[in-house]
Amino acid sequence: MKKNTTSILLIVGILIIFNLLSVQYYFRIDLTEDKQYTLSESTKNIMESLDEPITVKAYFSENLPPNIARTKKDFEEYLIEYARFSDNNLLYDFINPGEDEEIEKKAVESGIQPVMINVREKDQIKQQKAFLGAVLELGDQKEIIPFMQPGAAMEYALSTSIKKIAITEKPSIGLIQGHGEPSLSEMQQVATGLNVLYNFEPYYLNDSTPIPNHITTLALIKPEDSISNSSLQQLDIFLQRGGNLFIALNRVNGDLSNAFGNVVNTGVENWLENKGLEVKDNFVVDAQCGNVQVQQQQGFFRYNTNVKFPYIPIVSKFADHPITKGLEAVILQFASSIHYTRNDTSNTFTPIAFTSDQSGSIQAPTYFNVQKQWTQNDLPLKNVVLAGILQQNHNNGNSSNIIVIGDGDFPVGGPQQQIQPDNVNLMVNAIDWLSDDTGLIELRTKGIQFRPIDEIEDSTKTILKYLNFLLPILLIIGYGIVRMQMNRNKRINRMEQNYE
Repeated sequence: MKKNTTSILLIVGILIIFNLLSVQYYFRIDLTEDKQYTLSESTKNIMESLDEPITVKAYFSENLPPNIARTKKDFEEYLIEYARFSDNNLLYDFINPGEDEEIEKKAVESGIQPVMINVREKDQIKQQKAFLGAVLELGDQKEIIPFMQPGAAMEYALSTSIKKIAITEKPSIGLIQGHGEPSLSEMQQVATGLNVLYNFEPYYLNDSTPIPNHITTLALIKPEDSISNSSLQQLDIFLQRGGNLFIALNRVNGDLSNAFGNVVNTGVENWLENKGLEVKDNFVVDAQCGNVQVQQQQGFFRYNTNVKFPYIPIVSKFADHPITKGLEAVILQFASSIHYTRNDTSNTFTPIAFTSDQSGSIQAPTYFNVQKQWTQNDLPLKNVVLAGILQQNHNNGNSSNIIVIGDGDFPVGGPQQQIQPDNVNLMVNAIDWLSDDTGLIELRTKGIQFRPIDEIEDSTKTILKYLNFLLPILLIIGYGIVRMQMNRNKRINRMEQNYE
C-alpha cells in the first residue's frame, strides 16, 4: 500500500513539473508533409523586426462545416506562432459577425465580404453566409485579407500583409517602356500581384539617362521596336551595379489570320547572345498544347470547332526552383527555345522550364497548317529549354541575374483578357526571386492540404448508423453466450470429476 502511494505521488509530481515547464517553454511538433505549421525564417525575421504592435481582427463565422471550420483553426494556430516571434508586437482577436448585425456591418465596411457556402442538414442542402477574413492594423496603416480561401497559402497572405504595412519604403520594379512594350494596364494581373510588396512602375529606357538607383529590378516584356545599343549599354551598367533583369522576348511572331510566322529583331537578341544566351529564331511545337478555333463545313452548315495547335505549348515540366515551385501549367504562344553557348566558370545558366517529351522546333519564317495531323516524327525532341536564369559575376565584385523566357506574350492581359493564373505566378515569382531579400517567394505555394474523408451515399450512412447502434448490443449478447457456454463447460467438467 505504501509503495503504491509513493508511486502515485511520484507521477503527480512529474505531471506538475511538466506543466510548469510547459508554461515557460512552449513548443509544437509539426508532422505535416511540408512543415505547413512551421514558420519560415523569412516570417520570423519579419516578426522579430517589428517596432510597433500590429492588431489582427479576425472575422470568422461560427458553426461552419468541418472542412471550412478548419480554416479558422489553422488561422488561429498561425497567429499563435506569429505572436511568439513578435516580442508581444502582434495582438489578435476573433470576432463572430453572426452574433450581431452591427458587428457584421462593421466587418463589411472594413472590407471583409461574406461568401455563401453550401451546408448540409439532414437530407437538405441550404446556403449559409460565412465570413473568413481579417483586418490588420499598424498605426494608421491598414491591410485587408478579404477572404481566406480554405487550403490557400495562409502564411504568405499573413506575412505579405504584415510586411506591406510594416515597411516604410517599397522596392521599385521598373517596367521598361518606349519600344512597343505593353503598358501597366495591359499587365493588370501581374501588377496586382507585384504591388503587394513593390512599386511596379513604368520606366522609359533611353540612351543617355542612367537607370535610377531606387530601381532594383527591371522587366522587359515583348519589345516590338528596335532598342538602340546605347540604351542596351544602360542595361549593362545597371547589371554591373547589381541590378536584376527579367526578359520575356518574342523572337518570332505568329499571325493566325494569314497563317504565317516570321522572325522578330529588336536588338535584344544580339545583346543576349553576346552574354551567351541565344534565343533561337524558331517556333517550339509540343504535343502538350492549347487549342485554336477553326471553321469547318459539313454540307450546307458551317461550324466552329477547337483543334490542338502545337504552336501553343502548355508547359508543365519545371526545374526544382523557388520560381517554379507550385506551378502546374503555363501557356505559351509562339515560343522559342533558349540555348546557353558559353563555358564560362564566372557565369552560371540554370534552365527552369521545359517542353514535354513530345516536342520539336520549326525554323522561322514558316506557314501554319492548322489542319495538320501531327505525328511522332514531327515531335522528336524532349526537354527543350523555354526559360532560364543567367547569373553573372562582374569584375567589380557585384553579381546580377537575368531571367529570360522565350515568349513575350505569356504575362500580357487586360481587364477584358484574363490570362492563365500560372502565367501570372511565373512572372510574379520571378520578380519576387530577383527582388525580395526576405524569401517570401517560398511561401506563395505553401498551403494547407485538406484530405477529407470521401463522401458516402445516404443508404450507406443509414446502414452504418444502425450498425453502430446494433453492433455493441450484438457484441454484448455474443459475449454473454460465450460466457454461458464456458460456465456450462466448467459445470460439466466438475460433474465428471465428482463422478470419477
